Amino acid sequence: MIIYNITTNIHESVHDQWMIWMQHKHIPEMLATGKFTSARLVRVLVEEEMGGITYSIQYTTDSKITLERYYKEDQARFQAEAMKLFADKMLSFRTELELVSEFFQNN
Repeated sequence: MIIYNITTNIHESVHDQWMIWMQHKHIPEMLATGKFTSARLVRVLVEEEMGGITYSIQYTTDSKITLERYYKEDQARFQAEAMKLFADKMLSFRTELELVSEFFQNN
């Protein structure tokens, strides 16, 4: 499994608008591409010197090949929309992760 992680720092002035857009439009549309099986939105609990609020959005996909298809077929339009709406109020970076193993506590 591959995790496509996007870490975003969002300015407080557009935080609420961004959060609504993420949860009700962006994430559902990312999942609707059929290239991701799940998404997780988490807040990063570190205060940035530059201010803002930081989140990590983690999309899971079955393979690097599928992620490459996302880059080729979909990424440009998603990034363009985010930049159009939030431009200089948002700073993001992306990380690709490969799940090696997963452990759960037995109850």
